[in-house]
Formats: sequence, structure tokens, C-alpha cells
Amino acid sequence: MIRLSSDRTGGSGVSALQVSASQFVLLSEAVGIYLQQKGRGRPATFHRAAERACGYVVEACGDRPLDAYTKADANTFRDALIARDLAGSSLTRVFGTVRAIVNFAASEQGLSLSNPFAGVYYDRAEGVSERTSIPLESLRLIQGHCQTTDDDLRWLIAIISDTGMRLAEAAGMAKDDIILRDDGSLVAHVRPNPWRRLKTKSSARDVPLEGAARWAAERILRCSEGQFAFARYNRTGSTNANAASAALNKWMKRYIPEGCTMHGFRHSMRDRLRAVECPADIVDQIGGWQTDGVGHGYGSGYPIVVLQKWMREIT
Repeated sequence: MIRLSSDRTGGSGVSALQVSASQFVLLSEAVGIYLQQKGRGRPATFHRAAERACGYVVEACGDRPLDAYTKADANTFRDALIARDLAGSSLTRVFGTVRAIVNFAASEQGLSLSNPFAGVYYDRAEGVSERTSIPLESLRLIQGHCQTTDDDLRWLIAIISDTGMRLAEAAGMAKDDIILRDDGSLVAHVRPNPWRRLKTKSSARDVPLEGAARWAAERILRCSEGQFAFARYNRTGSTNANAASAALNKWMKRYIPEGCTMHGFRHSMRDRLRAVECPADIVDQIGGWQTDGVGHGYGSGYPIVVLQKWMREIT
């Protein structure tokens, strides 16, 4: 059976006879296989990213069986992405998605494949702007304005400013994720949930809520109604971190140096902890960063009282 007509080969010189002999599914079919299994419970953005990435491949090289793509095709794909003015970080994300889909679909078919989209060279630093820490004086200014304005958007900024949590982690919190401990301290219980996944395994953690973060948590517990800490960003079955980012960055723009964004709080947290000589593995645990070394995979990490000690040093 001819599965691909010659006009769908993308001009690569792959004949219909070669295509018809393949045991592999088409790339477009591979996307369906991938999303059927890996896309369960994932947000619409996950599905769109997979479809968009492979759509770029089809546009540049044609829709073919997975084993019909060559390294030359992968290079053509790379050049097409660069022509779209994508930054190096975006190229990395798109290539990672395509590689994952090709590998998964081949594995599901029980077939071996040398993935041509692996090991493709491009300048990963091209077009990437350096993310900037928010200076401490700007951070304190923002925290003051948050307490003056005193609404849910400012609570979200305040929590992130004194925890270094990722925006999606904080925006997707349920009220039950704010834990009152026996000693009167508050802790954010960062865990995956049905409406918001976490970026990495090490992202699951408990973060002490001190300083402005404690103020915001108390306001949430006292004033927020319903299940969510930030209901406006959790109305569609998944946390809308992009909407939160746009709104919060727009408001903060007047108070921060050019080039700073909400993500700058995360960089600032690391800098602030370094400034008080906090051990690197404690910094990693607070921020949910992956700590290198086999030994760090053992045990359950530092107790919360140790984390609180260092967080109180900087707030």
C-alpha cells in the first residue's frame, strides 16, 4: 500500500516506493500516538506544542514515515526554524519535542530507529536574553506596593518574591497547600495536582512562607473563597500561568529595571541565599532545583526548620 504520495515528500527525493515499504507510521500519526498516551491529563498547551513542533517538520520536510527522515532533513528543519527567528532556547524546546515524539512512537511500534533529530547542531545561545535578578531595593519596593494594594494579584507576587517559587507553582496552589504548622509557621506544600503539573521531580517540596510570602498566605487564607488560592487563574481545568505572567509583568514594569520579569524573583532568591552563605544543596531544596550527585538522591532532604532558618535570614 502506498501510504504517501510523491508530492508529500517535501522535495527530499524520497520515492513513493521507498515510503510504501516502511513499517513506521507517518510523523502526523506519531503525534496522535504520543498525545494519546503522554497527553492524558496534560493541558492544552502540551498538545499544541506537540502538534506545532511536528507541523514545522511537515512544512519543511513533508509528512513521512519516521524512518524516511534523514540527518539532512533534520538540518533542513533546523534551518527552517532559524529562518523563523526562533531563539536558541526555542529551537531546543522544539527539537526536544520532535525527538520525544519520534522515539516514543517508534518504541510503541516495537521498532528500532536512529533518530535523525538528535544531535543536530545550532547555536543554543543565539537570541537568548540573559534573565536578570530583581535588585533587592526593587524587590522591597514591590513588596511594599503589594501590601498597599492588597489584592489577589499582589498576593501572588508577594508569595513568589519571598519564596522563589515558579509562577505556575504559586498560581496553581490550592488553599489546602498552605499548611499551618504546630509552631505557628506557614509552609507552602508544592505538589503536582490535576490542574497543574510540576516542571521536575525535584520541584515537589515544602517551602517556608516568611516575610512578604507569609503576609500573602495569611491574606489568602482569610479572604479567598473556594478551593484555589488564585481562582482567576484556575477556571478552565488547568492553571493559566501565561495570563498571570502577562498581568503581573505589566504591573511590575514601573518598579523594576528594564529586562527584569517575574522570573527574576527566582534568580533573586538564589542570589539572596548566596549572600548569607546558605549551603548550595539547601538553596536547591528551597527552589526545587536539581542537585547534582548520586548521594543527593538518598534521604528526604533537610527538615523544614532548617529551611526556615535560612529563609528568615533573608526576609
